[in-house]
Amino acid sequence: MTDESTYSGVVSAFPFAIRESDSRLFTAYATLSGLLTALLTFYFGAAIAVAAANTLGAGAGTFSFVRSFYVFVGFLVVTPVVGPVLFVAREHRRGRGDARYDRRMAALGFTYMLAIYVAAVISMPAEFVLDGEIVTRPEPTGVFAPLVAVLYAMPPLSSVLPPVLVALAMYVLDRRHGAAAAADA
Repeated sequence: MTDESTYSGVVSAFPFAIRESDSRLFTAYATLSGLLTALLTFYFGAAIAVAAANTLGAGAGTFSFVRSFYVFVGFLVVTPVVGPVLFVAREHRRGRGDARYDRRMAALGFTYMLAIYVAAVISMPAEFVLDGEIVTRPEPTGVFAPLVAVLYAMPPLSSVLPPVLVALAMYVLDRRHGAAAAADA
């Protein structure tokens, strides 16, 4: 492939991966993950702006820590959303891409999106302040009420487990794919 037909960074990896993949599931994932990445980037950027506004009178060290923490957490959340697209783009650029790998990465990507939601449910406090009033979290109803009740009962710190496990599964899938491609060569 010529340099013009590959990609030169994160943003250009999205159209390259969509163009090269034969998997419709991956194409759907790449499109949705691009939109989700833009949305998450906006929200984390807004959180930094709010932190800046809230720490105007505080010392510079406080603001630097808060800003750095938001950037760190944002990076940890957004990287696995973008990861499958970057993995697939890299494999296609190296000539090792296949639709099965693309589908598996897309499935893990969608699972990661669900894991972010599950983490948010687990970490939701029983009571929180909203517009100056103490509000209790809603009681679970519907078909998923038993599952939501279990998630509510979990310790808030365990909320990091679902996204971390899915991100590790992405990494393992990529390593296994790379090892299999190296063995075939």
